[in-house]
Amino acid sequence: QVQLVESGGGSVQAGGSLRLSCAVSGYTYSYCMGWFRQAPGKEREGVAVYDNDGNARYEESVKGRFTISQDNAKNTLYLQMNSLKPEDTAMYYCAASKYCNRYRALKQYEYDYWGQGTQVTVSS
Repeated sequence: QVQLVESGGGSVQAGGSLRLSCAVSGYTYSYCMGWFRQAPGKEREGVAVYDNDGNARYEESVKGRFTISQDNAKNTLYLQMNSLKPEDTAMYYCAASKYCNRYRALKQYEYDYWGQGTQVTVSS
């Protein structure tokens, strides 16, 4: 059973940075792993993920600002978020899936396991 626990959310001003962490338990070798977000009234969207081949994929609006990484020794997935904008405000979720289509790796329906989320609020 895969369990995911996010942390690191908070409130920052525009232009600031945050690093989210996702503590992973269970067998997830070569799983698709990544970060999603959901703002009020909007659908959950993929932000940054690793596909089954370990390739990082990013949503267009976060390219150059967000970086996904992982520390296998600590069983932790990270999302470094720089140059934050008010439109980045959302609940951020960690997700995992044994298989995901590489062309749909940023789609929430490709993922089976979810964390409880951590709130990120960016003020202008």
